[in-house]
Amino acid sequence: MKAIEPIPCSTRYRSEIGKYQVSLTADCFHCGVCIEACPSGVLERKEGFNYVAALNSARCQGPLCQAGSFSCTTRCPVDAIKIDLAPQWKALGDFRWTPDLIITTWQQAETGEIPLGNLEYRVGGSGGGFDCFEFALDNPGSVPFSEIEKISTSICLNRRGEGRSLEIPIPWYGAGMSFGSVSLPTMLSRARAAKTWQTFTSTGEGGYPEELVPYKDHVITQIATGLFGVREETIQRAPIIEFKYAQGAKPGLGGHLLGDKNTPAVARKREAIPWTSLFSPFPFHSVYSVEDHKKHIDWVKTIHPDALISVKVSTPSDVDMVAVGSYYAGANIINLDGGYGGTGAAPEIAKKNIAMPIEYAITKVHRFLVEEGIRDEIVLLASGGIRTAHDIAKSIALGADGVIIGTSELVALGCVRCGNCESGRGCPRGIATTDSELDQLIDPEWGAQRIINLYAAWQKQLRLLLYQVGLKDIKGLRGRTDLLRYTNGR
Repeated sequence: MKAIEPIPCSTRYRSEIGKYQVSLTADCFHCGVCIEACPSGVLERKEGFNYVAALNSARCQGPLCQAGSFSCTTRCPVDAIKIDLAPQWKALGDFRWTPDLIITTWQQAETGEIPLGNLEYRVGGSGGGFDCFEFALDNPGSVPFSEIEKISTSICLNRRGEGRSLEIPIPWYGAGMSFGSVSLPTMLSRARAAKTWQTFTSTGEGGYPEELVPYKDHVITQIATGLFGVREETIQRAPIIEFKYAQGAKPGLGGHLLGDKNTPAVARKREAIPWTSLFSPFPFHSVYSVEDHKKHIDWVKTIHPDALISVKVSTPSDVDMVAVGSYYAGANIINLDGGYGGTGAAPEIAKKNIAMPIEYAITKVHRFLVEEGIRDEIVLLASGGIRTAHDIAKSIALGADGVIIGTSELVALGCVRCGNCESGRGCPRGIATTDSELDQLIDPEWGAQRIINLYAAWQKQLRLLLYQVGLKDIKGLRGRTDLLRYTNGR
């Protein structure tokens, strides 16, 4: 595949948001020494006026810069420069999606490059999960670009030895986000990005909007328990069919779309009545055994013999047995969905108290499949809480072949993790909404480029990381827990 070159993409906010806010006290007499000292262009002499102003606080490197002899605070003759944490930065995110992670995801979506400076782009601040361990790097020094480009990040999605062969150049594709949970422009942004990168994105369980048909070779259609929008023609046009048996964010609870978001357009696609709440039951009431599961897969295979089958499950204590059952039912892909996925609308009690953390489930299932002698015949993908390129690499090192992502793409589109996905008109930024006015805030061409750039930055990080641990292919990272070390979240 031809290399994807990122194209710089504008921020969606009027002013760039950074970690620090620079201000000048009344002692400043505008000598301009700070302008000459600052290597980041934070301070400028305001055009047409003879005074200094902090016009680009978002560029400030804070303590990283203050340690150097070029620091504006060090050079100022009257100590008139103050650097504090920006109020906007402090208002962003949570412990899993820290302000640093949100801002650096925006930066990657804007530039397609690995973030520079002192913002943390690899881990969050949860004190658990993927934030508790890191890679032990053998070769952390400078890396020759020519060597990086040779490193492979591709994975195959069908390893059963029968049926069509599908390979994607990066070890991830887009998670199911339905028309109803997110806006149509958001779905189009994701589909365009998937086509550019020759990977996939999933419709979720809300039907298959006709606007996605031009991207059909890169769109997965999902069959969930509510069977919303499931049609023969949508099954026939999809290269991968995904059965959603459970979602990690709310295992055992099914799905729920509140009436405020069930607009006439959404209702038509779901074949429902507008402005009513829609429920997807738990579980499929036609599936209570592996044999029933196989009948589902056989049904889809009858309609579309060339389609690959993905099975999405949450992570109960017997998830290893579930995975083996899916293999014998004929699945090509097992999607283990952890508890921190979803748009943010899942109940807290479900996310925090039900099912197994994804980092445990990956290892448990991987080892069991190895013991059963079928590991190399099934593709194991992890989802639910995958935020960064380092989370992707950690998932693979724990035993997955790749991952499925969702929230990171929404953050790339400007999500601030406010949690209003399901209330009223939904997302005020046009991402997780069905409101006909709000969804105009997303231009699909702009949104696609943001996701394309994020993917490019992630691939660069994966290649760098693989080089540093002495590997030339992402497939060689699978199950390499020996490359990880526990940090206790520090």
